[in-house]
Amino acid sequence: MFGLGTIINTAAIILGGLAGHFFGRLLKERHQTSLNMACGISVLFIGIAGAMQGMLTIHDGVITSGQAMLVTICLALGTLIGEIINIEGLFERFGEWLKIKTGNAKEKDFVNAFVTASLTVCIGAMALVGAIQDGILGDWSILATKAILDFIIIMVMTCSLGKGCGFSAIPVLLFEGLITLFASLLKPVMTDLAMNYLSLIGSILIFCVGLNLVWGKKVRVANMLPAVVLAVIAALIPV
Repeated sequence: MFGLGTIINTAAIILGGLAGHFFGRLLKERHQTSLNMACGISVLFIGIAGAMQGMLTIHDGVITSGQAMLVTICLALGTLIGEIINIEGLFERFGEWLKIKTGNAKEKDFVNAFVTASLTVCIGAMALVGAIQDGILGDWSILATKAILDFIIIMVMTCSLGKGCGFSAIPVLLFEGLITLFASLLKPVMTDLAMNYLSLIGSILIFCVGLNLVWGKKVRVANMLPAVVLAVIAALIPV
């Protein structure tokens, strides 16, 4: 079935949101605060692990680092583009619209929960690679694995941040669905090097999501999203 991986991933996020909502109601405020901190620390280390994998190499037992210039240029230029477009503002306005349309106008943290969760489950190589494989080969195994991870992440996030997290299923459905639909066009562009660069920059953005979870909103992560596109473009430039 075409797009089955996207459907499975979307359903897992919805179920995770529902499970987190009902379980979260049983927790006291201090429990939710501690859970939010634990979730943030987990996201931080997921981002660190992905970034280090892309920047560190071991040769003859010696660890060396690289890609510093790529990271700096992509993040700086990408953030500038994102700030000009104000992608974060678009996310927040959509979140506010969802908040009202879904009858959650009194949920004060709805928009922050929606934006944070959406960025966490949308950024990363698994979503892109899985959707391309699903669209070209009908192989939805990567997205099925991602669905399990997303179910756990969204369930925990919903317990600590609120029901807005479950609505991250919408951007995941749109993002993975469109990539699956246009997979044949994207495949030639997504070389191994492009995927490595995308994973590196994506992991750094995930780290920034973790920063916001632990220390409050310090970074407008959505405005940094163009950096991922620039990373793919950089991989296509002949050197």
